[in-house]
Amino acid sequence: MKKFILLPLFLMAFLMSFSQRPSGQRPSPITISGTVYDKDTNQPLEYATLVLQSVRRPDMVTGGISDLDGKFSVQTMPGQYNVRVEYLSYKTFELKAQTFRSSTDLGAIQLEVDAEMLEDVVVVGERTTVELRLDKKVYNVGQDLTVRGGSVTDVLDNVPSVTVDVEGNISLRGNESVRILINGKPSALSGLSPQALQQLPAESIERVEVITNPSARYDAEGTAGILNIILRQSKTAGVNGSVNVFAGYPDNYGTAVSLNLRREKFNIFTTTTYRYRDAPGNALFEQENFDENGNTVSFQDEIRQYQRQDNSFNTNIGFEYFFSETSSITNSLVIRKSDGENTVDINFFNFDEVRNPTIRRNRSTVEAEEDDNVQYSVNYKKTFDKEGHEFTMDYQYSRGDEIENSIIDEIVLGESVALPTEQTINDESQINQLVQFDYVLPFGKDNMSQFEMGYRGTFNNFNTDFDFGILEDGVLDRDPDFSNELNYKEYVNAAYMQLGTKVKKFSVLGGLRMEASDIGIELVDTQEVTDKDYVNWFPSLFLGYEFSETEQLTISYSRRLRRPRSRFINPFPSRSSNTNLFQGNPDLDPTFTNAFDLGYLKRWDKITFTTSGYFNRSTGVFQFITQETGDFVEIENPDDPNNPVLVPVQARTPINLATDSRYGMEFTTTYTPKRDWRLTWNLNLFQQQLRGDYTYTNFLNEEITQNFDADNFTWFTRFSAKIPLPGDIDFQSNIFYRGPRKDAQNENKGILSTNLAFSKDVIKDKATLSLNVSDVFNSRKRRTETITNTVATYSEFQWRERQITLSFLYRFNQPQNQRNRNGRGGQDDDFEFEGT
Repeated sequence: MKKFILLPLFLMAFLMSFSQRPSGQRPSPITISGTVYDKDTNQPLEYATLVLQSVRRPDMVTGGISDLDGKFSVQTMPGQYNVRVEYLSYKTFELKAQTFRSSTDLGAIQLEVDAEMLEDVVVVGERTTVELRLDKKVYNVGQDLTVRGGSVTDVLDNVPSVTVDVEGNISLRGNESVRILINGKPSALSGLSPQALQQLPAESIERVEVITNPSARYDAEGTAGILNIILRQSKTAGVNGSVNVFAGYPDNYGTAVSLNLRREKFNIFTTTTYRYRDAPGNALFEQENFDENGNTVSFQDEIRQYQRQDNSFNTNIGFEYFFSETSSITNSLVIRKSDGENTVDINFFNFDEVRNPTIRRNRSTVEAEEDDNVQYSVNYKKTFDKEGHEFTMDYQYSRGDEIENSIIDEIVLGESVALPTEQTINDESQINQLVQFDYVLPFGKDNMSQFEMGYRGTFNNFNTDFDFGILEDGVLDRDPDFSNELNYKEYVNAAYMQLGTKVKKFSVLGGLRMEASDIGIELVDTQEVTDKDYVNWFPSLFLGYEFSETEQLTISYSRRLRRPRSRFINPFPSRSSNTNLFQGNPDLDPTFTNAFDLGYLKRWDKITFTTSGYFNRSTGVFQFITQETGDFVEIENPDDPNNPVLVPVQARTPINLATDSRYGMEFTTTYTPKRDWRLTWNLNLFQQQLRGDYTYTNFLNEEITQNFDADNFTWFTRFSAKIPLPGDIDFQSNIFYRGPRKDAQNENKGILSTNLAFSKDVIKDKATLSLNVSDVFNSRKRRTETITNTVATYSEFQWRERQITLSFLYRFNQPQNQRNRNGRGGQDDDFEFEGT
């Protein structure tokens, strides 16, 4: 591990020393200055970019940006330069081969609006825009005030088509089988649990790519699609960055620092975050128990209170070195550490068949948790003379360690009967490696065709060592029936090719991906070993038609799969409640999906409208089923010691249950009636048909076949409004509603939640003060009815209660709204068919 950590540091030091010029006699620097104006209005243009490119050495580029009055002043060495002045949505001003031997004032430079570019402009930081590509949608995340001081998951919960449930699980179009990538690759930032993403600050995101039907270039993982989170990286010369400090109630405070140093030959960037959070939550379970004839025999109510305290530190350090104008290497190191204490306090109320109270008990769990992740990655990129012709190589190594140590105490109230103290120790670790090569070759007339090929190897090892037992005098008496060690290996070698072309207004992209999977499962204590090897093929086809520059239509097909991961395969039961357990299933097989998508985008002057119709057909779908284990919790009854209270134990686990046919429509409309106004409405409706039978042998050794067919129509909608208020205050409100839904055994009620925020720029617009309230009405709760043969349960669950956060963001040497000159979200121009 130390080698992986030291390698980028040595490499950075070497490259930085290599980039220094030799000392000696040098001419004195000169200053190039001027003023940039709008040609039509004669108003000065702030943040226009001056670029000075050496004629003799084209890879040497320097420059700067204009100030509030449109003035720029840049120091450089005497020589011959190509001069460019650029500004978003304006035509570029150019002077070729200018010789500067002394300080020179270029005078007044007037820029003319580029009417053609204006249609594609993206102002990152001012508003959220959407682009429809042949194989993905791109949401350029704007100043969503409701997520200031928040995290990546807060941002994702504001992206059309995406929802984040009360436990932090992310869904795309209502489907949790979504692959999360950061900068196009799996990342240690996603960690071992969905909560790990909450440590990445919202301000670090530049855009989110929603890929509902990925092409062959992408992993086949994720039957719902892929969410690719692109992090900000400044391209402004010099030192720039921001500092964000935030605090809130319930206790939630921290800081995020982003720094960037860009020079001619290198770029150094970092984002470092510290956060403390004390997140209260709650849950309710009302359970009615029946005998085999359907008669009520008892009731049990559970009232749970959660208190999750967490200290987290996250830093990302990167170094990009430019060997030449056509090749560069980037090294980055991610370190993430967190520790905390989670408390679960449960009050049980037991009743007889006519709901007369019998006993009352309290069960308390105190869990100490530590989580450490390290990731090193290196990327090499080589571009060739032909635009879009490039070769990239990536290597990534990450290691994650997480340990949870829980002490569980239970007492029967009234007589103060104490049950034995339980302890669980869950020690998880994973080592992931990735190797990737991609080659892109444009060809044909005007390079309107493109060939791509590549390889990706992912090699993941996951280990869980779980111990459960009775704690006596500080020593754990391990219970072998509930303790085991799981080793899970997943090696996937993948290769792909795809070919695309554009003829006038018609585009086509076809590809084929092969993935060879080697899965190994070992339960060490019970000596159970399972190996699964399979080769799968994943074709994809995309058709697009541009009616005009403002109107597009796409049709696509792809084949996808979903591999079981983390909590799905962890077979060790949770013990917070000893009557309602959750445990994974290491023998799960992948789910396979055929996905079809029809997309349409239309832009008017002030309105952008997108819609999609989609159909997914999946086999071997994961479904969580609840079964009676045959075990009973026996509780001594103080009023009747000879007749203890028996409570049946239920276990919830995933299985490959059914086929799933899902079809639906989604609509997104953005209306900007005037500057600084934005109204966005998103609606997603889908019909889901589950078909499947499950046969198992119950605790009475009886073979039971259950039918889990279910038809479910559901929908969710989100409305966001951002408007200016008097006093130069910005206001934003988001309203989200998810309709009722069903799965194999559960019926979930609708959920309504509302967020709002206020924001004001201060200190001459160099800083922003924001106040946001998440879940204003404290209504973000999951309410579920679950029915099995002998148990009916109603439950409510609230992961996090209402949150109020005040944040202060200060920017230095950085424009308030970082403008990018192309409509591709600030990166180099993507070719029409290129993925990430």
